[in-house]
Amino acid sequence: MEEPLAQPDEDPVQKPQIPTKKTTTTTTTAATSSEAVKKVAKTVKPAAATGSVRKRLDLKTGPGLGPGSGGSGLGSTSSVMKPTLSASLKTANAVPAAARRNSTGGLPEKRQSNAGSVAGRKTSSVSGPEPVRQPVPEPRRSSLPSVVNRASSTRSSVPETRKSIPVSPASRVSKTTPTGSNVSKQESVRRSLVKPALSASSTSSASRRITSTSLDSSGSSGIRRSVSKLSSPSSSRSPTVSSGLRGGSLSMSLDRSASLSGRRKVGTRTPESRDSRFVVLPQVEVKAGDDVRLDLRGHRVRSLNSSGLNLSANLEFVYLRDNLLSTLEGVEILKRVKVLDLSFNDFKGPGFEPLENCKSLQQLYLAGNQITSLASLPQLPNLEFLSVAQNKLKSLSMASQPRLQVLAASKNKISTLKGFPYLPVLEHLRVEENPILKMPHLEAASILLVGPTLKKFNDRDLSREELAIAKRYPAQTALCIRDGWEFCRPDHAAESTFRFLVEQWKDKLPSGYLLKEASVDQPSEEDACRCHFTFVQDGTLSTDPPLVLNYQWFMGERMLSNFAAIPDATGEVYWPKHEEIGKILKVECTPLLGETHYPSIFVISSPVSPGSGIPKVVNLEIQGELVEGNVIRGYAEVAWCGGTPGKGVASWLRRKWNSSPVVIAGAEDEEYRLAIDDIDSSLVFMYTPVTEEGAKGEPQYKYTDFIKAAHPSVSNVRIIGDAVEGCTIKGVGDYLGGREGPSKFEWLREKDTGDFLLVSTGTSEFNLTKEDVGRRLAFVYIPTNFEGQEGESVSIVTDVVKQAPPKVKNVKIIGELRENSKITVTGIVTGGTEGSSRVQWFKTRSSILDGEKDLEALSTSKIAKAFRIPLGAVGYRIVAKFTPTTQDGESGEPAYAISDKAVETLPPSLNFLSITGDYTEDGILTASYGYIGGHEGKSIYNWYLHEVETDSGSLIPEVSGLLQYRITKDAIGKFISFQCTPIRDDGIVGEPRSCMGQERVRPGSPRLLSLQIVGNAIEGATLSVDKKYWGGEEGDSVFRWFRTSSDGMQSEIWGATTASYMLSVEDIGFFVSVSCEPVRSDWARGPIVLSEQIGPIIPGPPTCQSLEFLGSMIEGQRVSFIASYSGGERGNCFHEWFRVKSNGVREKLSTFDFLDLTLEDVGRCIELVYTPVRQDGMKGSPSSISSDIIAPADPIGVDLEIPDCFEDEEVIPQKTYFGGQEGAGQYMWYRAKNKLHGSALIDISNACEDVVICGKTLTYTPSLEDVGSYLALFWLPTRADGKCGKPLVAISNSPVVPALPVVSNVRVKELSSGVYSGEGEYFGGYEGSSLFSWYRETNEGTIILINDASSSTYEVTDSDYTCRLLFGYTPVRSDSVVGELRLSEPTDIILPELPKVEMLALTGKAVEGDVLTAVEVIPKSETQQHVWSKYKKDVRYQWFCSSEMEDRKSYEPLPTQRSCSYKVRLEDIGRCLRCECIVTDVFGRSTEPVYAETAPILPGMPKIDKLEIEGRGFHTNLYAVRGIYSGGKEGKSRIQWLRSMVGSPDLISIPGEIGRMYEANVDDVSYRLVAIYTPIREDGVEGQPVSASTDPIAVEPDVYKEVKQKLDLGSVKFEALCDKDRSKKDPSMGSLEKRVLEVNRKRVKVVKPGSKTSFPTTEIRGSYAPPFHVELFRNDQHRLRIVVDSENEVDLMVQSRHLRDVTVLVIRGLAQRFNSTSLNSLLKIET
Repeated sequence: MEEPLAQPDEDPVQKPQIPTKKTTTTTTTAATSSEAVKKVAKTVKPAAATGSVRKRLDLKTGPGLGPGSGGSGLGSTSSVMKPTLSASLKTANAVPAAARRNSTGGLPEKRQSNAGSVAGRKTSSVSGPEPVRQPVPEPRRSSLPSVVNRASSTRSSVPETRKSIPVSPASRVSKTTPTGSNVSKQESVRRSLVKPALSASSTSSASRRITSTSLDSSGSSGIRRSVSKLSSPSSSRSPTVSSGLRGGSLSMSLDRSASLSGRRKVGTRTPESRDSRFVVLPQVEVKAGDDVRLDLRGHRVRSLNSSGLNLSANLEFVYLRDNLLSTLEGVEILKRVKVLDLSFNDFKGPGFEPLENCKSLQQLYLAGNQITSLASLPQLPNLEFLSVAQNKLKSLSMASQPRLQVLAASKNKISTLKGFPYLPVLEHLRVEENPILKMPHLEAASILLVGPTLKKFNDRDLSREELAIAKRYPAQTALCIRDGWEFCRPDHAAESTFRFLVEQWKDKLPSGYLLKEASVDQPSEEDACRCHFTFVQDGTLSTDPPLVLNYQWFMGERMLSNFAAIPDATGEVYWPKHEEIGKILKVECTPLLGETHYPSIFVISSPVSPGSGIPKVVNLEIQGELVEGNVIRGYAEVAWCGGTPGKGVASWLRRKWNSSPVVIAGAEDEEYRLAIDDIDSSLVFMYTPVTEEGAKGEPQYKYTDFIKAAHPSVSNVRIIGDAVEGCTIKGVGDYLGGREGPSKFEWLREKDTGDFLLVSTGTSEFNLTKEDVGRRLAFVYIPTNFEGQEGESVSIVTDVVKQAPPKVKNVKIIGELRENSKITVTGIVTGGTEGSSRVQWFKTRSSILDGEKDLEALSTSKIAKAFRIPLGAVGYRIVAKFTPTTQDGESGEPAYAISDKAVETLPPSLNFLSITGDYTEDGILTASYGYIGGHEGKSIYNWYLHEVETDSGSLIPEVSGLLQYRITKDAIGKFISFQCTPIRDDGIVGEPRSCMGQERVRPGSPRLLSLQIVGNAIEGATLSVDKKYWGGEEGDSVFRWFRTSSDGMQSEIWGATTASYMLSVEDIGFFVSVSCEPVRSDWARGPIVLSEQIGPIIPGPPTCQSLEFLGSMIEGQRVSFIASYSGGERGNCFHEWFRVKSNGVREKLSTFDFLDLTLEDVGRCIELVYTPVRQDGMKGSPSSISSDIIAPADPIGVDLEIPDCFEDEEVIPQKTYFGGQEGAGQYMWYRAKNKLHGSALIDISNACEDVVICGKTLTYTPSLEDVGSYLALFWLPTRADGKCGKPLVAISNSPVVPALPVVSNVRVKELSSGVYSGEGEYFGGYEGSSLFSWYRETNEGTIILINDASSSTYEVTDSDYTCRLLFGYTPVRSDSVVGELRLSEPTDIILPELPKVEMLALTGKAVEGDVLTAVEVIPKSETQQHVWSKYKKDVRYQWFCSSEMEDRKSYEPLPTQRSCSYKVRLEDIGRCLRCECIVTDVFGRSTEPVYAETAPILPGMPKIDKLEIEGRGFHTNLYAVRGIYSGGKEGKSRIQWLRSMVGSPDLISIPGEIGRMYEANVDDVSYRLVAIYTPIREDGVEGQPVSASTDPIAVEPDVYKEVKQKLDLGSVKFEALCDKDRSKKDPSMGSLEKRVLEVNRKRVKVVKPGSKTSFPTTEIRGSYAPPFHVELFRNDQHRLRIVVDSENEVDLMVQSRHLRDVTVLVIRGLAQRFNSTSLNSLLKIET
């Protein structure tokens, strides 16, 4: 559905009007104000099909208004250029309006307008004259300036048509109701003057609902998406601006109306969609209207500077059409103007510069003038509508207008699109009746120039065919059209635009080169986009220097927009990112030929398309040397095409000669190490890209060249086998270098002197003999390939060869094999001198030995070779294990011996009996005995106490049968004895045996309760003793530490007598224990306690105990080192030499055992890092040592020689120095007429007068004085620290040769503005009369000689501008020898002085919402005034906003703010703003930026703009308040909903309605809803309240229809429910009773129905006389209350809200005669 046009001539503070035109060739616009739309609902009957409030009426066609007159319904789109005619109605008292000219399309044509029913797509017209009941006063010129006089003088050839359109009588039922709430008392006179002439026209035009989107018809310049809150009745031609809504919203496209924020489509009112109208309260709008509006249409104004014009800066709406203005001087004061109508004046243009101050301008009307060019029209940041129709424009070239939405340029002389401006939001473009319409596919060209925002072209929707054609043109078409390219067919456009661009660039390209191609690939997301610039060179030109192309990629939103450079995008290929989808790429190519940079050429792409998500490989590379043993790597450049980058699948294949590639197993990474199998093969790297989402691309391959074999080498050389006498060792290594051939091996034995002697060759194995014991062997590996090529030899040294281990033979067991007998083992030990050999005893039942199988140990391994047979060995054979050991502790293989027979038993007896223990109180005595004679049975034990040793003693019965006895108090001072009677297990009793205690029982003595070792069994760790002492105060207890071998041999550790012990290397493999003898403080000693063993001890970490250098730290010396090791058996320790620089950085030198000091080491330190390694391979912590600073050697001059000498050529002697860092040596140059030799040369300083000193530096440049003489150099070598060596002297072989005359460093200096001087440096004898000349170089590179310019100075003329100057210098020697002409470098392009800005000032307040404007201050000098007037091109602005970064303030650019003015935003509060200004002259130069800054932005007063109420105009709908808040951050703003009666200024508050949403009800019918919005900032500051209102609320169509039917009947009954018991909270609990509500035109009655047992009874009865009324309940949509008087009222409930609304409206309709306002008229019900 289309919207009605907003009249451009309407005053925002007056009521709407519809002019009545009767002419056949003129038109009037349809009123679109809120009043006009309201009257539609009052005068039209509802259609039966749609429930509309309008009646279906048939239109009777009158004369001249038939089908041929161009009538159009709402759905018609056939007419493109014909204007819409608003049929006017003639009334008896109406004042006729004159035919008017159109601001956008010239004189309109006649057209019949029909109102179309949108729902049914049927055409009906409702019109008819309305009688006006007011007298018609004289019209005033101030309100209707040209209503009468222009009626007769507008066009003589236009006949008037004043006939009314015949309509059916049914349409003449509406009544025009004036709206008094829209105007103040001050406007009452004006309202009375024009109301008679407007009422009928307004009503009839609105009821017909004429809608049009035509932009060339009258009023098209005022097309708006919103309807003004107040409309002007004074003229039908004023542009309409809504102060409450965004002005200038010109798009009529319904498909975009829902997406535009802050805008509301209100022009259409149908039963399906009725939008509310917005009316600001009178007291708010009237004051604003008086201040901001000026209307002087048709006043023959000639100048805007006239004294009576009263222009002020506060004006927002200025109407100056139909005057005699020819210049815009004076308009610059209108800084706040929003609508400016200058149509039908005498402007010719240019001269639009004064409009630059009108930054708030939204609508500009310039139609009907004589304007020939818009080039001087400045950029207006808020301009949304521009009408330049009926002028003499030949093109639309103008500045960019960033917010222009409608451009009307019909009826001009436009014949080209060259210079078409950048209009980023243009939606409507009209160029009817212009010569350019002859251009084929003009619409497609417009689509290309404007872009996707264009919705309508020449008042119609865009053609699908033209849209398709536009897509076929290349991307650069828009730029070419703007530059003057002749539009052609799309299939020829690519070639044609390329030729056009080449023609433009031909003078900019390098000489001798032709541009053959300039294109760019279709860009796609994350895919390679490559540009193609191909230059072809003329074959006759040399190729030196080559042509270099530099690239820069740019990004833009549109074809004609400003492109922004993409950082770091300077290659031939660019990869568009995801966020760049839909944008356009531009590539600039800059040719570079030698030192000359040529202007850039460009190419533009189509929009970036989304990626496919399937990755693809763009390029594969393989890096690395293709030699065996090296690592090569494959690199894949992947275009992910919108997918998430993942890890691709890589693999390597091997391809032999003339065979297919074979996959290399395990080679599945990007890196691959070349092996021997790869030699003479080519490798294939295959890569398949895979995204994170799993999408796979196509695999790609890359072949390498054939792999070469490496040079023969060997690594990891080592010796396998034990370095022990009699063993065989073998040398091995890892060979590299193709197929191994007959490599060479050598074995060398170490001599006593440390040298090695060759002992074997040709074999890698070597048998160790006795001669090798105690010496080391060296193995040398010389790698040799199959071709016999030898590599570098590698050697390795073994450990010292050890002696063979000891052996034992003839092992025998000697002694009696009976229980408790002592036996020994003997044997012969070989392999060195026997030391502490070890013997271990076993028992076995077998007579045959099989190793240690079936052997049971009887003892641990001990040194003692004697053994007493225990009882457990009875019946077993004895086996001895003999382990030979030399004196140095080396053990051999053990040997075994077995007894001849089993061990025999004895009769039961005791071989010993003893009592052990402490004879102290509470001490425990233990009896021990040795039983022999078979297996013991239950022997008898008894304890006795004796006074003296000789008495028989007394038995202690409580301990009989026990071997232990705890001494009691009774035993103190007595002797104790123990008696044992042995008994064998078979019951045989032996002789008893007694044992007497050694001493009398003493009091308690010191002892240990526990003893243990604490610590780790690791070499180097410290063990400590943990013990518990008992027996008085402890004194100095005695500790002894023991070391026990694995065979049980225990030895004391000498010197370890404290409570702690540090494990040493000697303890490795042994067990460690400690004994403690407790000592009481009175020197009484307790029993020695032996702890448990801890171990075996394991080696500690390898450690370097000490490290020191050997040798002198002087340059040229060799340095070695000495290191001591600890931490187990020493392995292959390694070391590294480093050079330490002064800054602490270490540089690795070597890993040899020595280091030769060089010059690089002088002044620096040498660091040695030694890493200890144990034999098992464990590494310890590295130790390091640093040397002193390396001293230099004595300085020596080794050699000195002087080459041939030439005048003015530097002589560099050749010398060789040694001895530390060379310092600043002493040099002395001598000039000698004769060549010196021998002693005369050495003693040159004392030579004759012919020798002259001429220089004291290392190098010397001979001058003119040296020509013909010999040069000698005296050199005293000096070290950096100043120490000197022996001097050297050398002399040249030949005299100095003179030079030819030359000139160098020819240059041009600027002496003053426009005066240049040429200079040069002459060489080659004495200068004579040299020649000077001046040249001029053009932009094409042509050098032209300037006549009569033969001096060294030159003054610039006008011919030199845009050229460069060159100075020519021809050197001439005094003997007339002429040298070559030398030209200086060209000067910069000769240009006048650059325009300067003295300062930049900002106007406006630094407050949110205010507009800041930058003003440049120009220097007052004549030069600058001249430069600004003649050479200034434009001024560019850029606004910045501050941001705090730590302790400094930084500014970030605002990309879209590039005009001289800036409206302060909410987000700017608290920040500072900066404006940057750059001036550019006609030569393309720019000044340095000039800045102006503001103080921190303050929040503005809270304000609400564009307040509106959204919602359809029925009483059942929901309404919401919408507005744009400004003035800091919004706090808790207040909203109050009220009702306003039509025609009354009084407001009725709706209690409790303070939210943003309001649901209407029946009480709101015929009232306007008013919302008062009081903006409040978060800090509590309140702004001015703003109000918005709706149209009167109408009855919902379905309710209206039913109410109308019931009112026509005059008597209606309703069924309802009555709650008799109001005390119950829930009326549904059975308290509801049925009632019948009877209403007619006289009274209302509530009847209780009768039943079988009762008659109907009347409960409430009364008339409609006051105080009768009907109340509603807002919290219950089913209840209503009928109040007849103070005593008669009843609450009723109905089934639905619909029924309640019908009931209430019917009652109120029938009661209308008792109300002051006719409800029927408000409800539009015919009485």
